[in-house]
Amino acid sequence: MSKVYFASARARKWHYEDSMPGKLERLLKEAGLMNYFSPDEWVAIKTHFGSDGAHRIVRPVFLRKVVDALRRIGAKPFVTDTVRIKGLDYLEVANQNGINHLSVDAPVVIADGLYGRDNIMIKAGEILGQIAVASLIHDAPAMVVCSHVKGHINAGYAGAIKNLAMGGVSSSHRTCGWKCGRGAMHTIGEGELVWDKEKCELCLQCRDICPLDAISFRDDVLEWDGNICWRCGRCERVCQNEALTLPGDDDRFMRALAEAAKTVVGTFGPKKILYINFLTEIQPECDCMPMADVPVMQDIGIMVSDDLVSIEQASVDMLLKAAPLPESMASEQQISQGEDILGKLHHRPYRIQLEEAERLGLGSRKYDFTEV
Repeated sequence: MSKVYFASARARKWHYEDSMPGKLERLLKEAGLMNYFSPDEWVAIKTHFGSDGAHRIVRPVFLRKVVDALRRIGAKPFVTDTVRIKGLDYLEVANQNGINHLSVDAPVVIADGLYGRDNIMIKAGEILGQIAVASLIHDAPAMVVCSHVKGHINAGYAGAIKNLAMGGVSSSHRTCGWKCGRGAMHTIGEGELVWDKEKCELCLQCRDICPLDAISFRDDVLEWDGNICWRCGRCERVCQNEALTLPGDDDRFMRALAEAAKTVVGTFGPKKILYINFLTEIQPECDCMPMADVPVMQDIGIMVSDDLVSIEQASVDMLLKAAPLPESMASEQQISQGEDILGKLHHRPYRIQLEEAERLGLGSRKYDFTEV
């Protein structure tokens, strides 16, 4: 049974040791970084840089603590993510959100190049076939996966599995394009976007939120380029009048997430990945959206484990106990304590990704919980 170390977000004493940065230091000592990483070894710290308007990411102070702990054992860390927008623009987003060399004391680099096409095709599984893993993540000998736990438009629950699956895979490949990248997970049966003109108020949110400029309007008529669209569903999500419909297959998507995560993990040797889940600022949307809503539940704490499935199951178990915060999306939808908040918000069967990850051998949903 794998160990999951946990530190609560509550600070009950006026000492640094009782702060969350102080507790993270203790968690990393308890986990024993020297058991995973070697002196002079390059270690990727995989996180999400956020986006313009989405600031509720893993805070730079926590990334700095991970960097400091790795440096103390002689490792050489760097902070990385794959592009959602062009690389130079994404680095600027990271800088605006406080993630830069000065703040984290380590290089901040793009894992799949400035255009998101620096990747290596890896055999995946029965759903994806093969998929483009970011070359820097593929080549790194070790990794710490720092995941912001939150809701997600497609995944329902987004933690370490989603961070690996969508964050370790490029958006596209030089020859087979987005169908070999993270779009392969989104493209569920290559569904066609349906637009209801009568319901549309021409607010243009769907056009503005599309990361690929696949939507445009000419003479107040929506035009959609299905050849470049990877079916992420953002357009459907932001349409407040339900004028857009994009067919999907939740079961396949969840299993594809687990399959992609396994593909990324498979590029590392045994015991060369450590997972840190930050159950803080738990907002309903992904950090790639151009906004961040208020958290739907109170900060819970930080978890550390070397078992991907265990830390995800432990995180979900904690979320299921949480109470919805007032004046949040959860309270607006009249969700009560004891109900599955993220499940009620997104209506996605997110537990499938954990079940499939366990089936694929990525870990166990049974865990030994230790509070530090």
